[in-house]
Amino acid sequence: MEKLPKMTQDELNAKIAQGQYVLFFTADWCPDCNFIKPAMPEIEQDFADYTFLLVDRDENIDLAADLGIMGIPSFVVYKDGQEVGRFVNKDRKTKQQVEDFLQSVE
Repeated sequence: MEKLPKMTQDELNAKIAQGQYVLFFTADWCPDCNFIKPAMPEIEQDFADYTFLLVDRDENIDLAADLGIMGIPSFVVYKDGQEVGRFVNKDRKTKQQVEDFLQSVE
């Protein structure tokens, strides 16, 4: 999973303009984020059509605010630069919940 550097929304839009992306908003201090992190390699493998991008919410606080990400861990899916789904709240997420969400936007 590629970790995004600090970037603006315009920079992000340029990066995700073509292709399918899952943005994974997280932070090192977040226990619910750390709960799902061990499952992420398998989720990435199961959804290989997507490029997964790790977004550290603390490093990208302005980007998170611009995108309306108020709780973490959160997932936002883009296809060719357009948001097509989001799983955004502050609740702990299981591997099954994340996979169900990703299947729902395919």
